[in-house]
Amino acid sequence: MSRSVKKGYFVDPPLMDKILKAQAADSRKPIRTWSRRSTITPDFVNLNIEIHNGKNFLPVYITENMVGHKLGEFAPTRTFKTHNPHTQKK
Repeated sequence: MSRSVKKGYFVDPPLMDKILKAQAADSRKPIRTWSRRSTITPDFVNLNIEIHNGKNFLPVYITENMVGHKLGEFAPTRTFKTHNPHTQKK
């Protein structure tokens, strides 16, 4: 279920502080975050963010098309290997 419109979007306050510092310094250094639940705002555009997927950090470059989505959508937590051969239909 999505967040109500009257509450607005959610961005973790420590992450927002890092974003504002990176914009002020015009830094291209990746920002590491564990906050997968934060919403991407227009402030994030053109920044490099490393999102934790539970095991390691995945680098993501934020573009305008990503605004409104959650950070966790761009760092998958599961990797599909393959189905067991004996369970596949012939």
